[in-house]
Amino acid sequence: MSLFVALKTLSGRERLSEDATRRATAALLDGGVPELEQGALLALLDARSDEIAELSGSESALSERCFRMKTQPASVRPVVFASHAGSSAEPNLLALLALTLQRLKLKVVVHGVLASSGRVVAAQVFREIGVLPCLTLQQAERELEDVGLAFVPTAVLTPGLADLLALRGRIGFGAFAERLGRFIDPFGGSGLVVIAAADEQERRLLRALLRERPGTYLLLEASHGDAFADPRRRPALELIRDGKGEMLFEAEAAPLRAALSAPRANDARSTAAWTQSVLRGECPLPLPLVNQIACCLYGAGYTADMNQAKAIAAVQTGSLLAA
Repeated sequence: MSLFVALKTLSGRERLSEDATRRATAALLDGGVPELEQGALLALLDARSDEIAELSGSESALSERCFRMKTQPASVRPVVFASHAGSSAEPNLLALLALTLQRLKLKVVVHGVLASSGRVVAAQVFREIGVLPCLTLQQAERELEDVGLAFVPTAVLTPGLADLLALRGRIGFGAFAERLGRFIDPFGGSGLVVIAAADEQERRLLRALLRERPGTYLLLEASHGDAFADPRRRPALELIRDGKGEMLFEAEAAPLRAALSAPRANDARSTAAWTQSVLRGECPLPLPLVNQIACCLYGAGYTADMNQAKAIAAVQTGSLLAA
């Protein structure tokens, strides 16, 4: 299928086949689309997020263009988070989640952009804490092995996607590139990839897609963008492993509650200062994040029993109410 036919099909709301979408996405990621057509194709893909075949085709094209990280053989999977969308209305707590998992001896990779206009991404919070981006895959592998945590810029793992994300400020949209970035897996199926859905409808779509693919995923709803639980109300947390789903926590039905403690502001510096106070034990870790940590322990294979994972998360974070 030519690019012209793909554009015509997309604009007419007809379905693209998985293979046609894979080829169109591959052309975008490889820089093989002229600038005018690139903008048109991205605009059309931005508006289309409800077809499994199209989403699967785009994910396949991305997977074929993702560099892989080497790790030492281990029974516990590394945990992978994406930070492309960031957060604006609420503090971005992804760095806190990653650092807590690191303290529990899990290997954690966070990948994403270094900055996002009007939003706070994990890289900015990490930088305030002293966790700097890795410049090469080899550096990321060393950091992961020696420290247990690596922040890897998107450009290091998937340069083509980084180029598409960089267009957001210029063309005024970028939902397609942000959605695609959630599927980056530098371990080729041997890690636990944490994926955020924007709402319940997208969560059902992603569940159906992930059940068709090998690998291990933790799926949650996170309307703020990055894949951390809302500290004011726990979302549903579902583990999908080799095509089988297991609901680990149902979504809380209660109204949003005020957090027991929170950063003074949503900016990176305030969020980093509060993150460090939580890690020092001076402020409590929000219960929904404790629940998500338990899910990561279980999904990564740190423990084979979810109740044990809950107990470990509760004790190690000082949040005994989570047990």
